[in-house]
Amino acid sequence: MLIYFRLKGRLSKNQPPPLIYGDTMLKAGDIMTRELVTLSPETEIAEAAKLLLGKNINGAPVVDDTGKLVGIVCQSDLIKQQKRLPIPSIFTLLDGFIPLTSMKHLEKEVRKITGTTVSHAMTPDPVTVRSDMTIQEVAGLMVDKNFHTIPVVDEGKLVGIIGKEDVLKTIMTGEVNE
Repeated sequence: MLIYFRLKGRLSKNQPPPLIYGDTMLKAGDIMTRELVTLSPETEIAEAAKLLLGKNINGAPVVDDTGKLVGIVCQSDLIKQQKRLPIPSIFTLLDGFIPLTSMKHLEKEVRKITGTTVSHAMTPDPVTVRSDMTIQEVAGLMVDKNFHTIPVVDEGKLVGIIGKEDVLKTIMTGEVNE
C-alpha cells in the first residue's frame, strides 16, 4: 500500500516529510487551537457531552478555578460511563477467593461508570506538549499512546489544544492555524 504525503505542493511516496511551512519546520504552536473550550471538574456529564457534540470536538481540557489544567475529558471517557462493570475473574484455593484482576482497577472503573461529574470521567494529569514541539513529535505521541486530543502547555499555562484532525488537516492541506 502506498501512502502519499503533501509537502510544499508536491506529493511524495511512503516517506512522511518533515512538515515545513515556508522554510520553517512546523511546531505544535502553529497548528494548535487557541480558542479553548474548557470544562470544570464540577460540570455535569450530560452538559459536557452536549458541549463536546455541539462544538463538534473530541475532547476538552478540564481546568480548576484558577485556570490550571487538572485533566482532560474526551468523548471516549463519556462513552465509558455506559459500559458494563467488568466482573472480576476469581478462583478458589483452599476455600479462599483470589481475584485475577486488580481491586484498584475495579474501583477505578466503578468510579468512572457511576460518576456524575467531569471529575469522575476525566483523565487526571494528562500528558501535555509544549508549543515548540515539532508536529512529528506530537503525531508520534498521538500514535504511540493512542491519544486523540492533547493539551498544549507552556510554562505551566494552558495555551492551546491539538487534535488528530489538526495534524491530519496540516499534513493533507498544509494549512496552519494563524
